[in-house]
This record gives sequence, C-alpha cells and structure tokens, in this order.
Amino acid sequence: MRIAVVIVTYNSADVLADCLRSLEGQRDVDIVSVVVADNASRDDSLAVAKNTDLPVVPLAMGRNAGFAAGINAGVAAVAVDYDAVMVLNPDCRLEADTLARLAAMLQRGTCGIAVPKLLNEDGSFQPSLRNEPTIRRAFGEAFLGRIAGRLPGFGELITDPRERDQPGAYSWATGAAMLISAAALRDVGPWDESFLLYSEETDFALRAADRGWTLWYEPAAEVRHIGGEQQTNPTLNALSVVNKVTLYRRRHSALAGGAYFLIVLAGEALRAALGRRRARAAVVALVRPSRRLRALAT
Repeated sequence: MRIAVVIVTYNSADVLADCLRSLEGQRDVDIVSVVVADNASRDDSLAVAKNTDLPVVPLAMGRNAGFAAGINAGVAAVAVDYDAVMVLNPDCRLEADTLARLAAMLQRGTCGIAVPKLLNEDGSFQPSLRNEPTIRRAFGEAFLGRIAGRLPGFGELITDPRERDQPGAYSWATGAAMLISAAALRDVGPWDESFLLYSEETDFALRAADRGWTLWYEPAAEVRHIGGEQQTNPTLNALSVVNKVTLYRRRHSALAGGAYFLIVLAGEALRAALGRRRARAAVVALVRPSRRLRALAT
C-alpha cells in the first residue's frame, strides 16, 4: 500500500527525530511522502524534518493554525498518488509493522479509518478508544469520572481493560495516529479547522460514520505516544471541554445540546470546587464565551 504521512509539528524538534526514525523502519508498505506541516515552531522542527532519508516535504504554515489546518494543508501538499494517509503526531513512535497492520485493516469492506493501540512512553497502556458522545455518557463522566468507562453506556472514554486487546469497530479514537483510506478522505472531506485543537478527530470520525465508513481498532499495531500537555495546561483543557460541547451541539437539537452543556458544566464545577485548576478554567470558558481561546500561541 502506498502511504502518505502527514505530521503536524509545533516546537517538536525534541521528539520528531524519533518519530521519523520509526517511519524509516516500517516494513511491507511504501511510504511515498512525509509532509511535515509546521505551525510556526520557534525551534528547529523543520530542520530536523529534513535530516532523514524519507521523502519529506517540509511545509511552513506561517502561523500556529491548529491541528486540523495542518492536516488539511499537509494532505493538499502530497504531490504523488497514495492509497492512504497516516495522520501522526510528532511525539509518536511506531513499531516496525504498525503501518502494514493498519493498512491490512483498510482492506476490510467499509473500513475507512484504522487506529493502533497507543502506549505511554514507558510501555503501559494509554486509553484511546471512545464511544459516541451522548447525554448519558456525559453524565457518567461528569459524576463518575474514569469509572464510567467501565460501565456500559456511561462513559465516552473506554477504560475497561478487556477492550484493550480486542480488535473491533469503535465510534472514534485519539487522533494522534490514524490511517485513513484515500477513498474515505475524499468522501468525508477536510478536517474542521474551527476546532483548533481537540474534537477535530471526533468530528472527522463521526462524519465518516455518517457516510458509512467504519473506524477499526487494531491492537496488534502499536504506537508509543508521549502526549499529555492537555493534562497539565488549564487553557488547553478548557479548549478541549468547550470543543466537546460545541461538537455535540452541532450534531443535535438545541434542547439536547443545552442539556449536554449543563451536565458538562456541572461536572467541571464539581471538580473546580475540589480545587482543580484545570476544571476552574473550563468553567470560565463554558460560561464566558469571551474568555475562550480563539487563536493558538505562536
């Protein structure tokens, strides 16, 4: 399979080299292009991108345009024929057979998106699979936390350990590593750039499902993903929470969207009352639209 890779970078020089080396080691696939779409990094991300034997296309975005904008620009910059596009975070490292295993999944009927098992840097399991957002799942995550992921129907993030080694179809998954067939990409259209960061992969996967494409999880394909900035940055966490509500409202009635908003707000307010700074930032962003992040730092 001919695979084009799109990596969106922002001050990623310290992790990008390892990511590219893991791509150099992929077996049984043809990597025809690697577009590194750089969101105005202040470090040497683009210089690192050029230091590889891969067919790299350095793409300077000129501003911190966000993840979806980088993906769209990266796909547009691929100047060769391809069968699939691997959307990849620069802080990911792939096992040697990861792309081949994911590519095999795209041969399964309506499978349009294939995702791997994500691991933390130390090799421990990193939950990445999600159920479709619903009011009941919002309630479960607001008041039960991560426990909700182990209760059928009550969690969006799937935390049941029995799921981690079972291949299957899911509603969506973390966008750090996604192999998307060229046919699905053409059919679904570009990623929604209005999200800046977070929920853009949810939106894309749900729109793909609307058009009959399946997202398939293949645990035999493994990717180590460092990640974690959202967990420590209150501003980014607030953006994630706001985008989650925005996405639900776009796909449902005003009444359902209002209920979803109130449940998410209640959950964040409860956490804020317990002294969690990230939750306080989320509450402010939810109730005061003027305080929401409109552009990313450069």
